[in-house]
Amino acid sequence: MTWILSIFLLCLAGCKAEQAAPLPTIKVPKSALQNSRAEKDNAFKYGEHSPLPEAEKAMFKGLRYFPEDPGYRFRLKLHHHEQKPTIKIATSTGHQRDAEKYGYFDFAVDGISSRLQVYKLLDIQPRYPGYLFVPFIDATSKHESYPGGRYLDLKENDSGTYDLDFNLAYNPSCAYGKPGYNCPIPPTENTIPAAIRAGEKNYKETAH
Repeated sequence: MTWILSIFLLCLAGCKAEQAAPLPTIKVPKSALQNSRAEKDNAFKYGEHSPLPEAEKAMFKGLRYFPEDPGYRFRLKLHHHEQKPTIKIATSTGHQRDAEKYGYFDFAVDGISSRLQVYKLLDIQPRYPGYLFVPFIDATSKHESYPGGRYLDLKENDSGTYDLDFNLAYNPSCAYGKPGYNCPIPPTENTIPAAIRAGEKNYKETAH
């Protein structure tokens, strides 16, 4: 490798730019999360069911995200509620949706203990059996992330252990300005005192 280093040093000393061979482009493979986000951007810009107002599609350049961070990915045991009561979850249109309190996760973010309730939205269980809904508000809400909170989706399993990955946190459809959506509002009990700087940011940058 010594001769390569010598040629490099000679070029630094006085090789003309046109004599230097172009360096090959190194392609860095995208992660599965990056690919998923690119597909979502494409669906938002061109999809028939995009939640973006039509006037904004032409200018849309992609959703805003916190950097992917494995520190916000937790493998947790889900603690089941013995009674699994049915509660009412308020929505953005002033309505309510029936939900079963299925269980909860206990974990810590930045040393701050937190608990998140996991729900089953009863009106969609016939179409999506086993779908578990985890809405939450955290310390970034109203600042860096959507004021109305964000969502995580899980699929019920037999092991009782789940990957709670806040890198997958996403905004409700109401976050983008197109009317006609009826979005569940995270219950107060699902407020995380820590800042979850992972997942989707607010659609439009908010002044601090």
